[in-house]
Amino acid sequence: MTVLIVTFSQDNESIPLVIKEIAARGEKAFRFDTDRYPTEVKLDIYYGDSERVIITDGEQKLDLSEVSSVWYRRMRYGQKIPDSMDKQFRDASINECRATVRGMIASLQGFHFDKMSNVDRANNKQLQLQVAREIGLLTPRTLTSNNPEAVKQFAQECQQGIITKMLSSFAIYDQQGRENVVFTTPVTDDDLENMDGLRFCPMTFQENVPKALELRTTIVGHRVFTAAVDSQSLEGSTYDWRKEGKALVESWQPYDLPEDIEKKLLKLMAYFGLNYGAIDILVTPDGKHVFLEVNPVGEFFWMEVYSPHYPISQAIAEILLTQK
Repeated sequence: MTVLIVTFSQDNESIPLVIKEIAARGEKAFRFDTDRYPTEVKLDIYYGDSERVIITDGEQKLDLSEVSSVWYRRMRYGQKIPDSMDKQFRDASINECRATVRGMIASLQGFHFDKMSNVDRANNKQLQLQVAREIGLLTPRTLTSNNPEAVKQFAQECQQGIITKMLSSFAIYDQQGRENVVFTTPVTDDDLENMDGLRFCPMTFQENVPKALELRTTIVGHRVFTAAVDSQSLEGSTYDWRKEGKALVESWQPYDLPEDIEKKLLKLMAYFGLNYGAIDILVTPDGKHVFLEVNPVGEFFWMEVYSPHYPISQAIAEILLTQK
C-alpha cells in the first residue's frame, strides 16, 4: 500500500509528520514535489493497450498502479522553470504542467484526500458563507465589491467598523521566494475616501466582529480538533492572529466546541464532500460562535508541533490508509 503525497519542496512540517505516521503503520508514502516538475522530476503517462503512469524522482520511481490513496495538498507547478524563459512560453509551460498533473491526479483510482473537484468548489468563499448560514452557523455581514459607494454605505451600516480581506490566497513573494501574506486589515475613514484602486481589483469587506477568542477547528473525517487563542492579547494580532503567529504559537489551548456547533461544521464538511478542513471561528465576548471560513487544505502542523492534544497527522495517516 502506497500513499501519493502531492505537494511542493518548501512545504512545511505537516508532510514529514504524516509520512512518519504512515511508516509507523508499516506502509509507504511517495512525495511528488510539483515545483520540481518538469525540470527535475519525470512523469510518464501512457494510454494504449494498457495504462502506465510512472513518476521518477532521481533514484526513486513509483508506478501509480501501486497507489492506494492520494493526498492532494500544495501545488507550485513548474516553479523551477527558468525566469529567463520568454514569459509567454514560460506561462504556457506552467499551464501545461498544471493540466498534466491535475489530469494525472483525477485519473487515479483509490481514495482521494480530498477530490480536486470538491476542494475547488469548497474554495469559493462566498458559497461557504451561503451554505454556513443555511446550516445555521452565524457569519459576519459581508460585502465583496469594486464599487466605492457600496463600500461606504456598508461601512455606515456596521457600527463596529469594517475590515477588508482577500477571497483568494493572496501573497507577494520576494526574490528569495519568501511569502508575504496579505492579512485581514481594518478599513479607516481615510481608506473609505481613497478607494480608486477598487476599479482594478474587487475586495471583500466584513463587519468587525468583537473577539474574545479565535478558534482553529481542524476536522479529519469525523474527528474534530479545536484550539483557541487570545488574539487580543497582542496589539499586532487584533484583526488577524497570523500577523503575530510566531509569538502566539505556544499560546493555543484546547477548546470544547458546543456540540451543536460541531454538528453544523460536520454538516458543512459533508455538503462539500470534504474529509479535511481547517476552519476559522470567532468567539464573541458574549459567547457566540461566528464562522469565518473553511480552508480545504489549511494548515495544522503548528497545533501538533506545540501541543500534545492534537494528533492530527495520526488521524490523517489513518484515514489515508483505511478509506477506500
